Amino acid sequence: MRTSRTGIVVLAGSLALAACGGVGAEDNPSAGGGAALTTMGFGLPDEIATTRVDAFKKAHPEVRLTINQGQFDEQAFLSSVASGNPPDVVYLDRKLLGTYAARGAIQPLNDCVAKQGIAMSDFYPAAQQQVKLGDTWYGVPEFYTSIVLLVNDKAAKEAGADPASIDTSDWDSLTSLAKKMNKVSGGKIQRFGFYPKLPEFLPLWAKANGADLLSADGRTSHLDDPKVVEALDYANGLLKAQGGWTKLKAFTDTFDYFGERNPITEDQIGMMLTEQFLITSMAGTSPDAKITVLPFKDRQGNPINNVGGNAWMIPKGAKHPDVACQWMKTMTSADTWLAAAKARAAKRAQEGKAYPGTYTGNVKADEAIFSQVVKPTGHEPYDAAIKTILDVQGKGFIVPQTPAASEFRSAWLDAATRVTLGRQDARTALAQAQQEAQKAIEAAG
Repeated sequence: MRTSRTGIVVLAGSLALAACGGVGAEDNPSAGGGAALTTMGFGLPDEIATTRVDAFKKAHPEVRLTINQGQFDEQAFLSSVASGNPPDVVYLDRKLLGTYAARGAIQPLNDCVAKQGIAMSDFYPAAQQQVKLGDTWYGVPEFYTSIVLLVNDKAAKEAGADPASIDTSDWDSLTSLAKKMNKVSGGKIQRFGFYPKLPEFLPLWAKANGADLLSADGRTSHLDDPKVVEALDYANGLLKAQGGWTKLKAFTDTFDYFGERNPITEDQIGMMLTEQFLITSMAGTSPDAKITVLPFKDRQGNPINNVGGNAWMIPKGAKHPDVACQWMKTMTSADTWLAAAKARAAKRAQEGKAYPGTYTGNVKADEAIFSQVVKPTGHEPYDAAIKTILDVQGKGFIVPQTPAASEFRSAWLDAATRVTLGRQDARTALAQAQQEAQKAIEAAG
């Protein structure tokens, strides 16, 4: 399940909470005794979720489970913690973990990991880094989101390019190709040549230019690094060269990314940076699409991948932390993921659709899923895409965890937004963001 960049979806969360009578854990479980577990930020939209929940129920039939369906609601969560009646386990974007850990809103999990024998070494290194603050575990990773380059073969060929040979390490050639792919008629964009995904993918552009937004220990902001400034200026220049952010935003607001008439099949995008779940969705909606999926490369030609995903965490004051720990272990174990993948594959087969895989934070789970469950789709572009996605998983990096994770993220997102809107140049915006970010980090201790 995806969240907004702030992790706050108040309306949807409030409706879900109202329907379930609040987020707090039960003081008194069922009349027959036993344990209880209340979740927040998690839903049951499909068999990937329900299969894993069923595995927990089977393993722990004594637990009375209450799932508060709906996206994570920061206001409701912090209020529940402050009132001493939080849910037992919460599901949220692991990019924000540091802020909640520093506020004391979530519990350290070192004892939980040791007591339940959760094999944290089974998770991808980047996912492990994202759920730690210092030497302390604060979360258990779920999905693993990778960023790749999705190419519309038709647009590339019309621009005189071989889709498989597109090289994002050559920024001058990339700009030239983007302009050739771009189509504007009557002042309106008909096809956007290359969508660089600003502001949200700034860390990827900075890394491609040899810079990190934050020091490895999460204590020193590097937002005003000249290489970060250059990266933002370049990526924003791509937008300006193709009509600008305002026109692009109006254009992309019409897109049906996850439907049959998605922007690739409708020839509305030449190429774009995207999370892999758009491609797995297209395998079901647009199996005959002519696409090429490539790794995004830094300026030295090395594949890089800014990864993300959600994690399970236990709030401060949770009434049933031991049960929550059992839940986290079950929901993220290789065996449970494998069962969920088999259920998804069976459903897709029944629908006459290919199953391109489920990408988890657990290395052992992915090895089992892609060796035992995923079969050739019958559509070469998607089979090649699966290989590319698997290849870049090991190239993952993160913005280091920091006690001011939320504030730091807001600082650079807001800066990049001001640049794309033409309100500030990259140097000025990032200098302002640097001051805001470093002040927040120091205040967080």
